[in-house]
Amino acid sequence: MRKLMWLLGGVVLGFVAAHFVNQNPEGRRFFDRVNRGMNEFSRAFASGYEAEADDTELADELEEALRDLRDRA
Repeated sequence: MRKLMWLLGGVVLGFVAAHFVNQNPEGRRFFDRVNRGMNEFSRAFASGYEAEADDTELADELEEALRDLRDRA
């Protein structure tokens, strides 16, 4: 329970600090850069999953083709 209180206190202090930092133009530019970086990361993450899905489909097709070749032999 004590650790949970520390965690909640840290989250609250983080939000308060972010609020004060966001009140000036330099702070807003900082958060804009952070948001831009997070957007780039999430796009890269999503495209990685799409590529993995494509690779999985390709591997399935290859496996099926190899099975067909084996069955013909």
